[in-house]
Formats: sequence, C-alpha cells, structure tokens
Amino acid sequence: MKLIKIITISVIIIGIILSIFYFTFELILIENQEEKLNNNEHEMIELSGSLFTILVNPDDLAIVNGKTIPLKASFALKNELEQVYKQIKVSHDEKSLVIIPTFTASAYAKNGFYDFFNKNCDDQCLTVEILSKEKLDYSSSANSVKILQLLGYDSITDLELHKNPDILNGYDKIIILHNEYVSKIMFDAITSHNNVIFLYPNSLYGEVKVDNINNEITLIRGHGYPSLDITNGFNWENENTQPYEFDNKCENWEFYPISNGHMLNCFPENIIWKNELLLKTIKDL
Repeated sequence: MKLIKIITISVIIIGIILSIFYFTFELILIENQEEKLNNNEHEMIELSGSLFTILVNPDDLAIVNGKTIPLKASFALKNELEQVYKQIKVSHDEKSLVIIPTFTASAYAKNGFYDFFNKNCDDQCLTVEILSKEKLDYSSSANSVKILQLLGYDSITDLELHKNPDILNGYDKIIILHNEYVSKIMFDAITSHNNVIFLYPNSLYGEVKVDNINNEITLIRGHGYPSLDITNGFNWENENTQPYEFDNKCENWEFYPISNGHMLNCFPENIIWKNELLLKTIKDL
C-alpha cells in the first residue's frame, strides 16, 4: 500500500514538473514568435536569376502572369558576370540621376489617396505623410530603384528634387520611375530638362502640394480629382497612362521619342532585374 502511494505521488509530481516545463517552453516559443513579428524578422529566400543574386522575403512574392515575381527584393552583383555588368553599369563620368518616387509610395499607403478614390474614407485621406525610400513597393518602383542604384546611378527622392529643382542641371540624363504624384516645381524641372527617360507609364499624373514642415503631401489635381473629368493633373501633352500602365509583361517593350527624351511603352517592374537589353538601352539613351 505504501509503495502504491509513493508511486502515485511520484507520478503526480512528475506530471506537475512536465506541465510546468511544457507551459514554460510554450511561453518562450510564443514570446520568440511575437518578437520576430514585432521586429519584422523573416527568413529570406534566394531566387534564381540570370543577372543578379536575388534575396526576397516570402511575403513579398506574388504570382504574376503565371510566374513567381518579387514585389520587392534585395539584389547583389555576381562575380562571374563582371563582363556583362560592364555593358549595363554607369561610370562616375556618366551623369545620370534617378528620381525615387516616395510621393507615390505615400499616395498608395493605407489611408491614402486610393482609400479616398475607393470611397473608403473622405478627403482627409488626400493628405498623407511622406514615406521614406525604405517603404517602396511594386507601385513605387522598389525593384528599379535598387537595380539602378546597384548599377551605379545617382539617386534622390522626389522630396529632395522638390526642395532643390536646380539639381537636375548637373546631370546629362534624368530617369523618372513611377513618379505618378509630383509637385508643380518637380513637373516644371523634369519637363524642362532635355534628356529624360520616362521608364514607367503614368508618371507626372497627379499634382500634389508639399508641406515641408509637417512632412506631408496633399493631392491638388488629377486622377479624377477634384472632378471626374480630370485625368492628368497637369494636362501633360505626353501623358501615356493608357494603355501602357497595365502592360507589366513588357514582351514587346520599346522606347519611343518625345520632345525632351524617351518613354517606355510598358510597366517594367517585373522585368528590370532580369532583362540585360533593357538595362543596356537605358544606359545608352
């Protein structure tokens, strides 16, 4: 009888110890998971790519036209492709400048312009905080910014251009990405330059007012605002949104000349990191 009591008590004690260990372990796992989520830590995966090493967060992958595409990624040069890079990289002597579309990133953010367009909020969503260049995504040319910087192009944000439009005078070539929303100061500076590569359709589409003190932009005109009959906010003669903005396959891409440069006839975000000829053409224009 004593032996049975001892065994029973021992089993209970062991059970209690195991339970404490289990719940303690579970709590540690939960805390680690929460810490990972709070720190936005995700294991990066490598995608195969002929031109660059590509590291991407799995959450930033999407199926586009039946293919797995990084909506944004980190890119690196491959040592074995040095000769290829000589054909597509720019040297310090080649004065080319990329304008990073942080205004567009801000417009597309939650509680931004598109929540207003979709009637999810009132006109308070037409004033938004200007996001940093680290917040770029597909709609704001995240991949193009990284690829062109990797290839040696100088770059500034559109806020920097708004504050100092004369900076364009020091460059032989200006590359405009999906800079859909720009100020009048920016618009005038860009359209006055004699060699601009408009790499994305739908650029220079909406006019915004910039509030430097509060780090905000407000939509003034364009994209059906303040009236639905208004498309391009600047009535720009080279407006090319339709139909090119929605061609993200770019199977028949080409640049066509305009009065102050060249425009691409498709949305190249899904091919810029893998198309050597496109990158060489950008360099040579």
